[in-house]
Amino acid sequence: MEEKVPRSNIIETEIPMGTVHPAALEPYRVRLFVEDEIVQEAEITIGVNHRGIERIMEGLPVEKANALTEKICGICSNSHIWNSCRTAEIGLDIEIPERARYIRIIMGELERLHSHFLYLAHGCETVAHETFSMRVFYLREIVMELLAMIGGNRVQYGCSVIGGVRPRCDLDEAKLQRLKDDLDKLEEGLTDFAQRFMADSILISRVTGVGVLPAKQAIRLAVTGPSLRATGVARDLRTTMFEYDDFDFNVVTQPDGDVKSNLLMRALESFESIKIIRQAIANIPDGKVVNRDWEMFDTDIIESYIEVPRGTLYHSYALESGRIRHSIIRTPSMANIGAMQYACIGDHVTDAQLCIVQCDPCFTCTDRAIEIIRR
Repeated sequence: MEEKVPRSNIIETEIPMGTVHPAALEPYRVRLFVEDEIVQEAEITIGVNHRGIERIMEGLPVEKANALTEKICGICSNSHIWNSCRTAEIGLDIEIPERARYIRIIMGELERLHSHFLYLAHGCETVAHETFSMRVFYLREIVMELLAMIGGNRVQYGCSVIGGVRPRCDLDEAKLQRLKDDLDKLEEGLTDFAQRFMADSILISRVTGVGVLPAKQAIRLAVTGPSLRATGVARDLRTTMFEYDDFDFNVVTQPDGDVKSNLLMRALESFESIKIIRQAIANIPDGKVVNRDWEMFDTDIIESYIEVPRGTLYHSYALESGRIRHSIIRTPSMANIGAMQYACIGDHVTDAQLCIVQCDPCFTCTDRAIEIIRR
């Protein structure tokens, strides 16, 4: 695959986009440098959504800080509170009940479905295929209702606590049966969507070969999650997380690193998430859902990495008298957004926004940097 080479002396047209754009779910700013309507260079700047979450966490009691992390993002709120609680559990050597571990897996994979379906719907909307977009939003609604059934809210469920999950998030037989029934509906609907998507020659031609990111460049730019696996690199942190030791699933990859590969990645990974949830339902152990038998003590900086819908999520902090010190949160979109500057190069200016949103960016999660790549 021919390597893209950014031009260093672009003196032609600059096209600004944002900070508000109809194809973007969140505000950010893009500068496109084009020649004959072909993108020669791109610059993505964020910072509009910065709210200082890490600074606010400084000095808060760890339980209160954990709850605050859930407010970082409405799409992956469960991922943030899970990893924040997990950080404390690693540092304090807290053993998690097996039943709580399974419920966390169910919530995590439901949230992956919720995020991937939003991505697929937004991707179809970006290429002006509103019918496909509405079909996926219908499927996502089923997932949102399942999340609300378990956590009590459609977003920000407050499921994880230090030592396990909240007792109100425990799953009785009626809830487990509803999960089984709705997973059947989801799989049937997702299969139908995928078949219709692949059979639409106009849509496939629109997204094939657009926004290509080679595997070598993706690795150099530290791309993570489905955006990396869409370049053919089989790297998924779930394969190293102890929470997933009992679960069988495939690490899905796609070979081309373009918009089509990214769309197919999310669709195919959704089938794997359904498979994982089914295993959790079938094998969920009895017992308590939270371990309260632990003691607080001071720690050095603790680190935790988990795989979330967009890639690797990093949380770290130290504990001092039960309070947070030196909190750092690194979201997967930080690297992925930067890589999209590269993916734009060589494509037509009308495809630029499609190239950027193919990485499923979450600017609110990421917004602690002003400029992604400074040359």
